[in-house]
Amino acid sequence: MHVLVVDDDVVSAEFLANTLVHFGYEVTVASNGREAFHLIRTGKYSIVVSDWEMPEMSGPELCRQIRCRQWSGYIFFILITSYGAEHVVEGLKAGADDFLTKPFQPSELRVRLRTGERILSLQSRDVMLFTLAKLAESRDTDTGLHLERMREYCRILAEELSTWDKYRDVVDGDYVQLMYLTSPLHDIGKVGIPDSVLLKPGPLTKEEFEIMKQHVTIGGETLAAATKAHPDAKFLTMARDIAFTHHERFDGTGYPFGLQGKQIPLCGRLTALSDVYDALRSQRVYKPKFSHEKARQIILDGMGTQFDPDVVEAFLRREEEVVRISETLDEPMLAAETRSESAPPEPALV
Repeated sequence: MHVLVVDDDVVSAEFLANTLVHFGYEVTVASNGREAFHLIRTGKYSIVVSDWEMPEMSGPELCRQIRCRQWSGYIFFILITSYGAEHVVEGLKAGADDFLTKPFQPSELRVRLRTGERILSLQSRDVMLFTLAKLAESRDTDTGLHLERMREYCRILAEELSTWDKYRDVVDGDYVQLMYLTSPLHDIGKVGIPDSVLLKPGPLTKEEFEIMKQHVTIGGETLAAATKAHPDAKFLTMARDIAFTHHERFDGTGYPFGLQGKQIPLCGRLTALSDVYDALRSQRVYKPKFSHEKARQIILDGMGTQFDPDVVEAFLRREEEVVRISETLDEPMLAAETRSESAPPEPALV
Protein backbone atom coordinates (compact mmCIF):
# COMPACT_ATOMS: atom_id res chain seq x y z
CA MET A 1 0.00 0.00 0.00
CA HIS A 2 1.24 3.49 -0.89
CA VAL A 3 1.37 6.06 1.94
CA LEU A 4 1.82 9.80 1.48
CA VAL A 5 3.88 11.52 4.21
CA VAL A 6 3.41 15.28 4.47
CA ASP A 7 5.95 17.19 6.59
CA ASP A 8 8.10 20.27 5.96
CA ASP A 9 10.69 19.17 8.52
CA VAL A 10 13.24 17.10 6.58
CA VAL A 11 14.40 15.11 9.61
CA SER A 12 10.86 14.24 10.74
CA ALA A 13 9.80 13.36 7.21
CA GLU A 14 12.80 11.07 6.75
CA PHE A 15 12.14 9.35 10.08
CA LEU A 16 8.51 8.75 9.14
CA ALA A 17 9.37 7.52 5.66
CA ASN A 18 12.04 5.10 6.89
CA THR A 19 9.68 3.74 9.55
CA LEU A 20 6.94 3.15 6.99
CA VAL A 21 9.31 1.47 4.55
CA HIS A 22 10.42 -0.81 7.38
CA PHE A 23 6.75 -1.75 7.89
CA GLY A 24 6.49 -2.69 4.22
CA TYR A 25 4.77 0.37 2.77
CA GLU A 26 5.64 2.31 -0.34
CA VAL A 27 6.22 5.95 0.63
CA THR A 28 6.13 9.34 -1.06
CA VAL A 29 7.09 12.51 0.83
CA ALA A 30 5.57 15.95 0.25
CA SER A 31 6.96 19.05 1.98
CA ASN A 32 3.68 20.93 2.36
CA GLY A 33 -0.07 20.55 2.05
CA ARG A 34 -0.37 22.14 -1.38
CA GLU A 35 2.16 19.74 -2.90
CA ALA A 36 0.46 16.86 -1.11
CA PHE A 37 -2.95 17.77 -2.51
CA HIS A 38 -1.62 17.66 -6.07
CA LEU A 39 -0.14 14.22 -5.39
CA ILE A 40 -3.40 12.96 -3.87
CA ARG A 41 -5.23 13.95 -7.06
CA THR A 42 -3.25 11.26 -8.91
CA GLY A 43 -5.35 8.66 -7.08
CA LYS A 44 -2.33 6.69 -5.87
CA TYR A 45 -2.76 7.28 -2.13
CA SER A 46 -5.33 5.84 0.26
CA ILE A 47 -3.46 6.74 3.47
CA VAL A 48 -2.03 10.16 4.32
CA VAL A 49 0.14 10.87 7.37
CA SER A 50 0.46 14.64 7.79
CA ASP A 51 2.13 17.04 10.19
CA TRP A 52 -0.05 19.79 11.61
CA GLU A 53 1.97 22.98 11.04
CA MET A 54 3.29 23.49 7.50
CA PRO A 55 3.79 26.41 5.11
CA GLU A 56 1.26 27.19 2.34
CA MET A 57 -1.33 24.67 3.61
CA SER A 58 -1.50 23.14 7.09
CA GLY A 59 -2.45 19.57 7.90
CA PRO A 60 -6.05 20.42 8.92
CA GLU A 61 -6.47 22.58 5.81
CA LEU A 62 -5.22 19.72 3.64
CA CYS A 63 -7.68 17.38 5.33
CA ARG A 64 -10.57 19.79 4.71
CA GLN A 65 -9.63 20.08 1.04
CA ILE A 66 -9.65 16.27 0.73
CA ARG A 67 -13.04 15.92 2.40
CA CYS A 68 -14.56 18.61 0.17
CA ARG A 69 -13.99 16.56 -2.96
CA GLN A 70 -15.37 13.30 -4.30
CA TRP A 71 -12.72 10.59 -4.76
CA SER A 72 -12.87 7.13 -6.25
CA GLY A 73 -12.13 5.66 -2.81
CA TYR A 74 -11.84 6.72 0.81
CA ILE A 75 -8.63 8.41 2.00
CA PHE A 76 -7.61 7.60 5.57
CA PHE A 77 -6.03 10.69 7.15
CA ILE A 78 -3.71 10.67 10.19
CA LEU A 79 -2.71 14.01 11.73
CA ILE A 80 0.50 14.38 13.77
CA THR A 81 0.35 17.07 16.43
CA SER A 82 2.15 18.25 19.52
CA TYR A 83 -0.87 20.23 20.71
CA GLY A 84 -3.58 19.45 23.25
CA ALA A 85 -7.15 18.23 23.19
CA GLU A 86 -8.55 21.43 21.66
CA HIS A 87 -6.53 20.80 18.49
CA VAL A 88 -7.76 17.21 18.34
CA VAL A 89 -11.29 18.60 18.20
CA GLU A 90 -10.25 20.94 15.40
CA GLY A 91 -8.67 18.05 13.53
CA LEU A 92 -11.82 15.94 13.88
CA LYS A 93 -13.90 18.79 12.51
CA ALA A 94 -11.52 18.96 9.54
CA GLY A 95 -12.22 15.27 8.86
CA ALA A 96 -9.15 13.53 10.29
CA ASP A 97 -9.55 9.83 11.08
CA ASP A 98 -6.80 9.41 13.65
CA PHE A 99 -4.04 11.27 15.51
CA LEU A 100 -0.47 10.82 16.66
CA THR A 101 0.95 13.02 19.38
CA LYS A 102 4.66 13.92 19.28
CA PRO A 103 6.79 12.22 20.35
CA PHE A 104 5.36 8.85 19.28
CA GLN A 105 6.67 5.30 19.07
CA PRO A 106 6.86 3.46 15.72
CA SER A 107 4.63 0.72 17.17
CA GLU A 108 1.93 3.32 17.80
CA LEU A 109 2.12 4.47 14.18
CA ARG A 110 1.81 0.89 13.02
CA VAL A 111 -1.38 0.39 15.03
CA ARG A 112 -2.90 3.54 13.49
CA LEU A 113 -2.00 2.34 10.00
CA ARG A 114 -3.53 -1.07 10.57
CA THR A 115 -6.75 0.63 11.67
CA GLY A 116 -6.73 2.53 8.40
CA GLU A 117 -6.13 -0.64 6.40
CA ARG A 118 -9.08 -2.36 8.07
CA ILE A 119 -11.39 0.52 7.20
CA LEU A 120 -10.16 0.64 3.61
CA SER A 121 -10.44 -3.14 3.24
CA LEU A 122 -14.08 -3.04 4.34
CA GLN A 123 -14.80 -0.52 1.62
CA SER A 124 -12.95 -2.59 -0.99
CA ARG A 125 -14.69 -5.76 0.17
CA ASP A 126 -18.21 -4.43 -0.17
CA VAL A 127 -17.53 -2.84 -3.56
CA MET A 128 -15.95 -6.04 -4.87
CA LEU A 129 -18.74 -8.29 -3.63
CA PHE A 130 -21.42 -6.06 -5.10
CA THR A 131 -19.61 -5.92 -8.44
CA LEU A 132 -19.15 -9.68 -8.65
CA ALA A 133 -22.76 -10.37 -7.67
CA LYS A 134 -23.97 -7.98 -10.38
CA LEU A 135 -21.72 -9.75 -12.87
CA ALA A 136 -23.40 -13.06 -12.06
CA GLU A 137 -26.79 -11.42 -12.33
CA SER A 138 -25.99 -10.07 -15.80
CA ARG A 139 -25.26 -13.58 -17.15
CA ASP A 140 -27.95 -15.60 -15.45
CA THR A 141 -31.57 -14.43 -15.46
CA ASP A 142 -32.23 -16.89 -12.63
CA THR A 143 -30.51 -14.69 -10.04
CA GLY A 144 -32.69 -11.61 -9.33
CA LEU A 145 -34.44 -11.99 -6.00
CA HIS A 146 -32.98 -15.49 -5.69
CA LEU A 147 -29.77 -13.84 -4.46
CA GLU A 148 -31.68 -11.63 -2.03
CA ARG A 149 -33.62 -14.55 -0.57
CA MET A 150 -30.58 -16.81 -0.38
CA ARG A 151 -28.47 -14.33 1.52
CA GLU A 152 -31.31 -13.89 4.02
CA TYR A 153 -31.68 -17.66 4.49
CA CYS A 154 -27.91 -17.97 5.02
CA ARG A 155 -27.97 -15.16 7.56
CA ILE A 156 -30.88 -16.73 9.48
CA LEU A 157 -29.29 -20.19 9.59
CA ALA A 158 -25.88 -18.83 10.63
CA GLU A 159 -27.48 -16.70 13.36
CA GLU A 160 -29.22 -19.79 14.73
CA LEU A 161 -26.02 -21.83 14.83
CA SER A 162 -24.23 -18.96 16.60
CA THR A 163 -26.48 -19.61 19.61
CA TRP A 164 -25.45 -23.28 19.88
CA ASP A 165 -22.60 -24.17 22.23
CA LYS A 166 -20.85 -26.34 19.63
CA TYR A 167 -20.66 -23.45 17.14
CA ARG A 168 -20.15 -20.54 19.52
CA ASP A 169 -16.42 -20.37 18.83
CA VAL A 170 -16.93 -20.71 15.08
CA VAL A 171 -19.96 -18.61 14.21
CA ASP A 172 -19.95 -15.07 15.58
CA GLY A 173 -21.43 -11.80 14.33
CA ASP A 174 -18.60 -11.33 11.85
CA TYR A 175 -19.17 -14.81 10.41
CA VAL A 176 -22.90 -14.13 10.02
CA GLN A 177 -22.19 -10.87 8.20
CA LEU A 178 -19.66 -12.54 5.90
CA MET A 179 -22.23 -15.23 5.04
CA TYR A 180 -24.71 -12.53 4.14
CA LEU A 181 -22.18 -10.69 1.98
CA THR A 182 -20.56 -13.64 0.20
CA SER A 183 -23.38 -16.16 -0.35
CA PRO A 184 -24.67 -14.29 -3.47
CA LEU A 185 -21.38 -15.26 -5.14
CA HIS A 186 -22.10 -19.00 -4.98
CA ASP A 187 -22.84 -19.19 -8.72
CA ILE A 188 -20.33 -16.59 -9.94
CA GLY A 189 -18.74 -19.32 -12.10
CA LYS A 190 -21.81 -19.33 -14.35
CA VAL A 191 -20.26 -16.41 -16.19
CA GLY A 192 -18.02 -19.04 -17.82
CA ILE A 193 -20.85 -21.37 -18.95
CA PRO A 194 -21.89 -21.14 -22.65
CA ASP A 195 -25.25 -19.51 -23.37
CA SER A 196 -26.43 -22.67 -25.12
CA VAL A 197 -26.30 -24.45 -21.76
CA LEU A 198 -26.86 -21.66 -19.24
CA LEU A 199 -29.86 -20.17 -21.03
CA LYS A 200 -31.41 -23.39 -22.36
CA PRO A 201 -35.18 -23.15 -21.59
CA GLY A 202 -35.60 -26.72 -20.41
CA PRO A 203 -33.95 -29.76 -18.80
CA LEU A 204 -30.29 -30.36 -19.54
CA THR A 205 -28.91 -33.46 -21.22
CA LYS A 206 -26.30 -35.50 -19.35
CA GLU A 207 -23.53 -33.87 -21.39
CA GLU A 208 -24.94 -30.38 -20.82
CA PHE A 209 -25.22 -31.05 -17.10
CA GLU A 210 -21.54 -31.95 -16.96
CA ILE A 211 -20.79 -28.60 -18.58
CA MET A 212 -23.08 -26.80 -16.13
CA LYS A 213 -21.27 -28.43 -13.21
CA GLN A 214 -18.10 -26.66 -14.30
CA HIS A 215 -19.44 -23.39 -12.89
CA VAL A 216 -18.38 -24.62 -9.46
CA THR A 217 -14.70 -24.97 -10.39
CA ILE A 218 -14.73 -21.83 -12.54
CA GLY A 219 -16.04 -19.74 -9.67
CA GLY A 220 -13.96 -21.46 -7.02
CA GLU A 221 -10.70 -21.19 -8.94
CA THR A 222 -11.33 -17.54 -9.77
CA LEU A 223 -11.90 -16.66 -6.13
CA ALA A 224 -8.99 -18.91 -5.07
CA ALA A 225 -6.66 -16.82 -7.22
CA ALA A 226 -7.93 -13.67 -5.51
CA THR A 227 -7.50 -15.34 -2.11
CA LYS A 228 -3.91 -16.26 -2.91
CA ALA A 229 -3.15 -12.64 -3.77
CA HIS A 230 -4.87 -11.40 -0.58
CA PRO A 231 -4.52 -14.20 2.00
CA ASP A 232 -5.65 -12.03 4.92
CA ALA A 233 -9.01 -11.16 3.31
CA LYS A 234 -11.44 -13.46 5.15
CA PHE A 235 -14.33 -12.56 2.86
CA LEU A 236 -12.42 -13.90 -0.15
CA THR A 237 -11.69 -17.15 1.66
CA MET A 238 -15.36 -17.64 2.50
CA ALA A 239 -16.49 -16.67 -1.01
CA ARG A 240 -14.05 -19.21 -2.46
CA ASP A 241 -15.25 -21.98 -0.14
CA ILE A 242 -18.89 -21.27 -0.94
CA ALA A 243 -18.30 -21.27 -4.69
CA PHE A 244 -16.36 -24.55 -4.52
CA THR A 245 -18.56 -26.49 -2.09
CA HIS A 246 -22.22 -25.45 -2.34
CA HIS A 247 -22.93 -28.59 -4.44
CA GLU A 248 -21.08 -30.99 -2.15
CA ARG A 249 -23.33 -33.44 -0.29
CA PHE A 250 -23.05 -34.49 3.33
CA ASP A 251 -22.79 -38.18 2.32
CA GLY A 252 -19.86 -37.51 -0.01
CA THR A 253 -21.69 -37.95 -3.34
CA GLY A 254 -21.64 -34.30 -4.37
CA TYR A 255 -19.25 -32.39 -6.62
CA PRO A 256 -16.61 -31.30 -7.48
CA PHE A 257 -14.47 -32.93 -4.74
CA GLY A 258 -16.78 -35.53 -3.20
CA LEU A 259 -16.24 -34.07 0.26
CA GLN A 260 -18.07 -35.73 3.14
CA GLY A 261 -19.56 -34.47 6.39
CA LYS A 262 -17.53 -31.83 8.20
CA GLN A 263 -14.91 -31.90 5.43
CA ILE A 264 -17.31 -29.51 3.70
CA PRO A 265 -16.79 -25.98 5.06
CA LEU A 266 -19.71 -24.82 7.18
CA CYS A 267 -20.36 -21.91 4.82
CA GLY A 268 -20.80 -24.41 1.98
CA ARG A 269 -23.21 -26.53 4.03
CA LEU A 270 -25.30 -23.47 4.91
CA THR A 271 -25.39 -22.26 1.32
CA ALA A 272 -26.31 -25.71 -0.02
CA LEU A 273 -29.53 -25.89 1.97
CA SER A 274 -30.43 -22.25 1.29
CA ASP A 275 -29.87 -22.68 -2.44
CA VAL A 276 -31.93 -25.85 -2.72
CA TYR A 277 -34.79 -24.52 -0.59
CA ASP A 278 -35.08 -21.43 -2.76
CA ALA A 279 -34.94 -23.48 -5.96
CA LEU A 280 -37.76 -25.67 -4.66
CA ARG A 281 -39.85 -22.67 -3.68
CA SER A 282 -39.42 -20.99 -7.09
CA GLN A 283 -41.28 -21.65 -10.33
CA ARG A 284 -39.23 -22.85 -13.28
CA VAL A 285 -40.04 -23.76 -16.86
CA TYR A 286 -39.69 -27.45 -15.95
CA LYS A 287 -41.41 -27.45 -12.53
CA PRO A 288 -44.10 -25.62 -10.58
CA LYS A 289 -43.40 -23.67 -7.45
CA PHE A 290 -43.44 -26.11 -4.54
CA SER A 291 -45.28 -25.29 -1.33
CA HIS A 292 -43.23 -24.71 1.80
CA GLU A 293 -44.54 -28.00 3.18
CA LYS A 294 -43.32 -29.97 0.15
CA ALA A 295 -39.95 -28.18 0.10
CA ARG A 296 -39.63 -28.77 3.85
CA GLN A 297 -40.24 -32.50 3.39
CA ILE A 298 -37.60 -32.73 0.65
CA ILE A 299 -35.14 -30.99 2.96
CA LEU A 300 -35.99 -33.45 5.75
CA ASP A 301 -35.60 -36.39 3.38
CA GLY A 302 -32.12 -35.11 2.56
CA MET A 303 -30.99 -34.85 6.19
CA GLY A 304 -27.72 -36.71 6.62
CA THR A 305 -27.43 -37.51 2.91
CA GLN A 306 -27.53 -34.21 1.04
CA PHE A 307 -27.65 -31.86 4.02
CA ASP A 308 -25.83 -31.45 7.32
CA PRO A 309 -28.28 -32.53 10.07
CA ASP A 310 -27.29 -29.50 12.18
CA VAL A 311 -28.12 -27.13 9.32
CA VAL A 312 -31.46 -28.87 8.82
CA GLU A 313 -32.18 -28.52 12.53
CA ALA A 314 -31.32 -24.81 12.35
CA PHE A 315 -33.70 -24.53 9.39
CA LEU A 316 -36.51 -26.13 11.41
CA ARG A 317 -35.91 -23.90 14.43
CA ARG A 318 -36.10 -20.74 12.31
CA GLU A 319 -38.74 -22.03 9.93
CA GLU A 320 -41.17 -19.15 10.43
CA GLU A 321 -38.53 -16.58 9.50
CA VAL A 322 -37.53 -18.57 6.42
CA VAL A 323 -41.15 -18.72 5.25
CA ARG A 324 -41.59 -15.00 5.86
CA ILE A 325 -38.56 -14.19 3.70
CA SER A 326 -39.78 -16.54 0.97
CA GLU A 327 -43.16 -14.85 0.86
CA THR A 328 -41.93 -11.27 1.30
CA LEU A 329 -39.36 -11.54 -1.49
CA ASP A 330 -41.51 -13.65 -3.79
CA GLU A 331 -41.51 -12.86 -7.50
CA PRO A 332 -43.55 -13.89 -10.55
CA MET A 333 -42.01 -16.27 -13.06
CA LEU A 334 -40.31 -14.59 -16.00
CA ALA A 335 -41.20 -15.51 -19.56
CA ALA A 336 -37.94 -17.43 -20.04
CA GLU A 337 -35.88 -18.78 -17.13
CA THR A 338 -32.88 -20.97 -16.76
CA ARG A 339 -32.85 -24.06 -14.61
CA SER A 340 -31.18 -24.36 -11.22
CA GLU A 341 -29.03 -27.45 -11.16
CA SER A 342 -29.86 -27.66 -7.45
CA ALA A 343 -33.44 -28.75 -8.17
CA PRO A 344 -34.10 -30.76 -11.34
CA PRO A 345 -37.62 -31.72 -12.50
CA GLU A 346 -37.73 -34.94 -10.48
CA PRO A 347 -38.04 -34.73 -6.66
CA ALA A 348 -34.62 -36.31 -6.03
CA LEU A 349 -32.01 -33.60 -5.64
CA VAL A 350 -28.71 -33.60 -7.54
